[in-house]
Amino acid sequence: MKALVFHGPGEKSWEEVPDPQLATPTDAIVRVDTTTICGTDLHILKGDVPAVTDGRVLGHEGVGTVVEVGSAVNGLREGDRVIISCISSCGSCSYCRQQLPSHCLADEGTSGIGWIFGHLIDGTQAEYVRVPFADTSLHRLPAGVSDEAALTLSDILPTGFEIGIRNGRVKPGDVVAVVGAGPVGLSAIMTAQLYGPSRVVAIDLDANRREVAKRFGATDEVDNSQDGWQDEVMAMTDGLGVDTAIEAVGIPQTFTMCTELIRPGGTVANVGVHGAPVELALQELWIKDVAVTTGLVSATTTPMLLRLVEQGRLQPEQFVTHRFRLDEMIDAYDTFTRAAETQAMKVAISR
Repeated sequence: MKALVFHGPGEKSWEEVPDPQLATPTDAIVRVDTTTICGTDLHILKGDVPAVTDGRVLGHEGVGTVVEVGSAVNGLREGDRVIISCISSCGSCSYCRQQLPSHCLADEGTSGIGWIFGHLIDGTQAEYVRVPFADTSLHRLPAGVSDEAALTLSDILPTGFEIGIRNGRVKPGDVVAVVGAGPVGLSAIMTAQLYGPSRVVAIDLDANRREVAKRFGATDEVDNSQDGWQDEVMAMTDGLGVDTAIEAVGIPQTFTMCTELIRPGGTVANVGVHGAPVELALQELWIKDVAVTTGLVSATTTPMLLRLVEQGRLQPEQFVTHRFRLDEMIDAYDTFTRAAETQAMKVAISR
């Protein structure tokens, strides 16, 4: 089969690799019908994730069709359309039973790490993929849900909801600021509506992304390249500060922005992937009763979000801005890498 293979920092190729085979009775083999590229894949290509080694098939998101199941797989059969979760869950270890499969203790990849696709085992940017723990790591798709809508349920939609909105303790009537209106920030904006905030403020340097954020549910947008942007946000809260500030970029400056916008008793929910240390001004925050949360998605809310998509309550297919065939994978990477120029949000790469 063909797959996108990592060959060290800055090096990748669409090349022939062996077909995946069942390795344990709980495995399934899935034909990848649609996959996509995540910002994390770009971090890998920059060399920021040293656990990813030469020869690894990249990708951790996808929608596909089951073509083979192991003897211990009970809930799936050949021909089922499925979402491939970015997090693999054995379903029985201590963390999985606590609804934290992002720290799954199974020995696939490395014990304690649930994100293994395209990281510690071969991933989904391929024609086929082996899925460990198929019963608890795949989600059967209703007929009425498109591949493009389902694709967002692999990773970005549950990430924005679980790590941004749920960890951020959003409540009805709250004012929520989302710093960074990329795919994950937009996921937080979209799913914030489930909790009824009074205002959702999208803060980003890019005018196009701010405009997109309004289509996804933001009530206000702020350009933080302009002087006085912070005063503009504070004016929306009568000078008190926002109830929840969601960091969806992953750089020190945007994390600091969140801590400066939050009101006493509020929550800073860090969603962004940080590659450098961040200074925490605890000498100012300790007295404000501020909570700071972090997290890696566990994707335990995927079934709930899928029901909302099926009922039309959420329309995440809006994320897809560009479409490619699997054999155009390199072109898809080029488009996604130049997102500021191409205005790419999510690329759908299909058979």
